[in-house]
Amino acid sequence: MKDELMDILVCPLCRGELGLTVDRRQGDEIVEGSLRCSECGEVFPIEDTIPNLLPPELRV
Repeated sequence: MKDELMDILVCPLCRGELGLTVDRRQGDEIVEGSLRCSECGEVFPIEDTIPNLLPPELRV
């Protein structure tokens, strides 16, 4: 995931602002980390550069 994506991403559950935690970066890509909603508190993982914005009950 690129940092610039944070400019357009919002929480898919409540449309709140997302905060970014980076666990691993490779060049200009965020490889591992998480996105946390400042409104509802839901956490969305970033795995292999892809943010998983599915609701928790739909994640595999």
